[in-house]
Amino acid sequence: MVDPDNPNKKTDIFDQDALIETPKRGAWKIMLPLSLVLLAVIFAAWHLGWHAKAVTAGVLLFAAFSHLFAWILGIITLLPFIGPLLVKVLSLSIIWLLNAIGYLVAYVAIKRGYSKDVLTYRAITIALITGIVIGFLMGSLL
Repeated sequence: MVDPDNPNKKTDIFDQDALIETPKRGAWKIMLPLSLVLLAVIFAAWHLGWHAKAVTAGVLLFAAFSHLFAWILGIITLLPFIGPLLVKVLSLSIIWLLNAIGYLVAYVAIKRGYSKDVLTYRAITIALITGIVIGFLMGSLL
């Protein structure tokens, strides 16, 4: 579409040039120091006894906003044969959902005094998730 007042101006919602962006070269020059800084913060927090939840939240927010997670998954994907499978397993939403439900149920059960049952439940959940991952990997390999 062309604007009737200005024939040189395009009014399309999506511009072809904006949809097809060329990959940025040299992103490692920024991402590698960022990942090293995050590792240093985690190491310092561990040895200095900083509040674990605050450090975890800060690191996760920083890594999400700086696209560090995507960069690290891209690096893992570069590993021949096992890298793409590992990234697929890490990004399966069912694994994240099962883990989140497990934490919620464990929290409620501990509050009600079922801590021994929670240990059994978490062991079963870990076995189930491990079985799903192994099944997914075997299905991808065959």
